[in-house]
Amino acid sequence: MTRTLAAVCTACLLMPAAGVSAQASMPDTQQRSAAVAAVGLDDPAKKEIAMKIVSSAENSSLDWRAQFKYIEDIDDGRGYTAGIIGFCSGTHDMLELVQEYTKRKPGNVLAKYLPALERVDGSDSHEGLDPNYTKDWKTAAKDKVFQDTQESERDRVYFNPAVNRAKQDGLRTLGQFAYYDAIVMHGDGGDATSFSSIRKRALAKAKPPAQGGDETAYLNAFLDARVWAMKQEEAHSDTSRVDTAQRVFLKNKNFDLNTPLSWKVYGDSFSIK
Repeated sequence: MTRTLAAVCTACLLMPAAGVSAQASMPDTQQRSAAVAAVGLDDPAKKEIAMKIVSSAENSSLDWRAQFKYIEDIDDGRGYTAGIIGFCSGTHDMLELVQEYTKRKPGNVLAKYLPALERVDGSDSHEGLDPNYTKDWKTAAKDKVFQDTQESERDRVYFNPAVNRAKQDGLRTLGQFAYYDAIVMHGDGGDATSFSSIRKRALAKAKPPAQGGDETAYLNAFLDARVWAMKQEEAHSDTSRVDTAQRVFLKNKNFDLNTPLSWKVYGDSFSIK
């Protein structure tokens, strides 16, 4: 679950010929590409909004930075779920996180659990982790090195791939967020409910803007596919993070995720001014 730099394009400072604005003289597709490239979810302020929205769903709080220490088994078959993005002991990303932390800080409090994390990877087992892993995780979470590692692994595995794929599809900030939230929950493996499979189902129903499609129609198709994927798993069967959050932003045509924002997740109300 993480920030907007305003960049001035030198070309935008040039005076357009014959009194015609540079934007007006650009074809629609070029205007859309320029808009996507100019500001997106990777803009620091937008990224901060994204982290808060995801945290509202993952932790019922907008304070995503308070989640570095979070860890529990939520009985979804993925073992321990922990940290700012829900790294799981059963889905490889927690193992990679602790490996990277140990590269950055050898001998850290979690390093001794690497053999156990390798053994339980792909399962819901706690073997070799209990009884002190959760306590040691919370200790590590006080370490700035571990916090920075959580953020960099979140970006490497989830945030950057989702935003880059969405930009390639011609989606603005809301669409980039829809991709990010999906990859956070479903990962990007080869199964039918993974992010890539969700996107594939959406593409069978509508074209994204990069292929000449309507952005609203495509995002509705993507969210339909996302809801289907969520309902395949009991632990994710409550689809309010789509129905009363992302759909609300889409209905309001808030493609740039501009504030103020108001939404609900699992019955709780949230807002960003």
